[in-house]
Amino acid sequence: MATMPSIREFYAGRSVFITGATGFMGKVLTEKLLRSCPEINTIYLLTRGKRGVDPVTRVHALLDSPLFEPLRKQQPEYRKKVVPIVGDITEERLGISEADEQLLIRDVSVIFHSAATVRFDEVLKLSVQMNMVAVQSMIELARKLTNLECFLHVSTAYANCDNDITEEKIYPTTMHPSKLIKVVDWMSEDVLNDLTPKLIHPKPNTYTYTKGMAERILEEEAQDIRVAIVRPSIVGASWQDPFPGWVDNFNGPTGLLAAVGKGALRQMMGKHDGAADIIPVDTAINFFISAAWYTAVAKPAKTMIYNCTTEGLNTLTWGRLAKSATEYFRKMPLDGVSRLPVIKFTSSRLRRNMGLYLDHLLPAWLMDGVTRVTGGKPKFMAIQNKLWRSVEVLEYFTSLEWHWTNDNMLFLKDQMHPADQKEFDFDVRNIDWDVYLHNYFMGTKNYALKEKAEKMHVAKRNIAWLQRRDTLVNIALAVTLWGVLAKRYSTINDFTQTAFQQGSSIITNYSQIAVQHATRLPSLMGL
Repeated sequence: MATMPSIREFYAGRSVFITGATGFMGKVLTEKLLRSCPEINTIYLLTRGKRGVDPVTRVHALLDSPLFEPLRKQQPEYRKKVVPIVGDITEERLGISEADEQLLIRDVSVIFHSAATVRFDEVLKLSVQMNMVAVQSMIELARKLTNLECFLHVSTAYANCDNDITEEKIYPTTMHPSKLIKVVDWMSEDVLNDLTPKLIHPKPNTYTYTKGMAERILEEEAQDIRVAIVRPSIVGASWQDPFPGWVDNFNGPTGLLAAVGKGALRQMMGKHDGAADIIPVDTAINFFISAAWYTAVAKPAKTMIYNCTTEGLNTLTWGRLAKSATEYFRKMPLDGVSRLPVIKFTSSRLRRNMGLYLDHLLPAWLMDGVTRVTGGKPKFMAIQNKLWRSVEVLEYFTSLEWHWTNDNMLFLKDQMHPADQKEFDFDVRNIDWDVYLHNYFMGTKNYALKEKAEKMHVAKRNIAWLQRRDTLVNIALAVTLWGVLAKRYSTINDFTQTAFQQGSSIITNYSQIAVQHATRLPSLMGL
């Protein structure tokens, strides 16, 4: 270790090429390299146009995001080191012009390939194109780079989720990748979609299936390239860098937390004591940077595969996450909450289905009815249907539990200089989950939902109203039930008759209040 340069020294004067730079992890990777390796030469970002916005404008928007605020103060000229490379991983030769390709060939020493479709339910044809064929295109490009020292590929810890235990090695696939690519190429999309469940079995979705295939492509076709594969688990908000709680999308657990905070999601399938293997995005990025450094300077004889996971080292459970979310969102509520936030995981399919119909769809149907009466546009059933399409995909991961080996991850930490271990900290044992979750919930409100702190008093007033409303409803139902039972057994006296009347009156008043309240409930954002 003493003869190896530090991570900052290694990246000094070198240039890197990043795919997926406009994605969640790509942004954090770009920011961290610029901030912690200030002598880096150039960061090339593969970028495509999207929704009418040209690639250069997208890169400028990326650099203007709140994520880069600390960097703007430290290095006002950092933008000069970021160069867009117009391209698309779904196109031949990545859609890169000849001139840009020559620039990369001469200048790039490290590739970070994180671009992929992360939609679990993506159609197989597109998933193969983005997660497999694009890897082949990246290998072809990498082979041309005269100064390449490391090709780091971002996989997923769930690439082999059909195994209870995933070791840091590449696993065989049910079909050879080249055969799958040929099948997808000539088969019509309709027929392919019908056959997809059989093709990907025993994997649960096209994402995990094609990511596992991509690892085999690297194993077979990139033997002449210095490759490292990192498998992060469920990527969540930042733990520390550049500030706690940063998250700007609703992928993975963030969408669930937003739905819980809004009162839209209250129950789903999951193991209460099962591991919620969330990895903070900055922890994963520190890992990427460190793994690329080690691959380049140590030149390991074999491809290093790293499981970037928390289970077994510092386990967070779904039950702990649910309890923390319920408590936090009642104290620091989101805007426009429709019901008191609460989330429970259950291993009973019957209980889950009862909760779906009675505690989700029925209230949504009733609220849409109230909205129609008041002249509004029904929206709550549409929100629930969209939400549960996402929930049903995620329930596979909340209902089961996996184990990973982390020998290579722990080995890598030991190879680093003490200062690098602190600056590029990826030791998941250092995460304080109580602090992390608090910041994650805060980040979901402030950064993902973009809700303003100055409106917190309104949100708290709304929560207090919901608490009073629920208390009144519970009292009314209890009194009414008492009256009904008493009437059935012919033991009603003046007191129970009065209680029954009062209970009915409370329900009538609540209905009137609910009509008024429903007219000001905003729709969920990002769900």
